[in-house]
Amino acid sequence: MNDIIKAMEERRSIRRFTDRMPSKEDLALIAEAGTYAASGMGKQGVITLVVTDKAMREMLSRSNRLIGGWGDDFDPFYGAPAIMVVLADKNVATGIYDGSLVMGNLMLAAHSLGLGSIWIHRAKEEFERDDYKQLLAALGIEGEWQGIGHCAIGYIDGDVPAPAPRKENRVIFVED
Repeated sequence: MNDIIKAMEERRSIRRFTDRMPSKEDLALIAEAGTYAASGMGKQGVITLVVTDKAMREMLSRSNRLIGGWGDDFDPFYGAPAIMVVLADKNVATGIYDGSLVMGNLMLAAHSLGLGSIWIHRAKEEFERDDYKQLLAALGIEGEWQGIGHCAIGYIDGDVPAPAPRKENRVIFVED
């Protein structure tokens, strides 16, 4: 079987991570894989923040937890030590779609390196807040950005979940 299709079939969303930080080299490879995602008209209007700083990771977790309505004892990133935040330029019409493709690349790249990942939502709500806009400015990021998602990445704690059964009738051929 083709290696890429095999990775697509085997990758799972992971909800238990060890606290062991992936190497900076692996995180750089994963982030770079995101830059190769297709983008509308080649605009490449997506950026990725690679967060390994514990204080910033906790800030993201706390905000995400508040937006999601969970208690203080819940980590919406399931203990993953590294978080990649994907943001799309609000002035690029295809930004949401382009950012979604970046997220897919990040998760597949993590899987290819033996790491687990999961797409966590609520980045949109986070980066609509003034404090997050100020955070981007403090990082030297100019412009208007929309949060697409968080890709939580780390070493898997436990077994990889079995795949859910695929629903039937999701592929329709229209042929001559």
